[in-house]
Amino acid sequence: MSSIDVVTGAFSYSGRFIATQLLERGRSVRTLTNHPKPDDPLAPRIEARPLKFGDIDGLITALQGADTLYNTYWVRAPRGSLTHAVAVDNTKRLIDAARRASVRRVVQTSIANPTASTSSYYRGKAALEEVVRSSGLSYAIVRPTLLFGEGDVLINNIAWLLRHLPVFAIPGDGRYRLQPMHVEDHARLQVAAGSQAADVVVDSAGPEIFTFDELVHLLRRALNLRTLVVHVPPVLAMAGATVAGRVVRDMLLTREELDDLMQDILVSREPSRGTTRLTDWLPLHRDDVGRRYASEMERHYRLARSVARQSPS
Repeated sequence: MSSIDVVTGAFSYSGRFIATQLLERGRSVRTLTNHPKPDDPLAPRIEARPLKFGDIDGLITALQGADTLYNTYWVRAPRGSLTHAVAVDNTKRLIDAARRASVRRVVQTSIANPTASTSSYYRGKAALEEVVRSSGLSYAIVRPTLLFGEGDVLINNIAWLLRHLPVFAIPGDGRYRLQPMHVEDHARLQVAAGSQAADVVVDSAGPEIFTFDELVHLLRRALNLRTLVVHVPPVLAMAGATVAGRVVRDMLLTREELDDLMQDILVSREPSRGTTRLTDWLPLHRDDVGRRYASEMERHYRLARSVARQSPS
């Protein structure tokens, strides 16, 4: 068995924690990324290769000698020509390159309940699961509900809004549920799944379930804030999110994301595989959560354009 594993996006969010877990286990890590960060603390310990889906030979070369591919690549929401359908096609190229490079196993990040919604996000996740299943490779499909921890977007940005707005609007009755999983627990589950031989599909869900209303009030209390929390029709909440998104120059929330959130599908029907409780974690990180806004655009689009401009022609 090779001692090298490949992680897509090892300088990003969940990929960073997966790479760290592998390094702690004595594995060598190579990353495929469109966002190289030479000043990142992990950079000296990880070999970085470009994630260029149009260069199949380059992908095969980058994957050669690897035991397991941990694929976290995905697109949160369509932007320009980059749609969920394109992301599925890109994943097909990556998995095909892994097969041709004789990678032993693929660990694919999906989403809990991928067939429970008709949104393009969930349809895409269901489609890429089928890509992995039909690849002929040994595989594990890991289905997170909602991740939290250092660097997360949703919970951090709810906290940021609570810190900066006098009023926070909850769409609808707020009774739809979420089951947060700490990103380190998620990474440990991924690495454990990667070390197995059997094909598996597992949910990645934490030990606590909250309604959205309960989650917002939990954050409000933990941060000792006096923000007024109100319930509004979803269309008004969406309008507010659109305005707030323009202010921060980011994709704060899409209509599909709101619809999926309110469908009560960010929970698992399986036993919890996480141990970190959000109610225990929040008091320890109250000074940091929501202190800075986590920008989707800065992470995945503006940075990529900046890197492209700096690259030699």
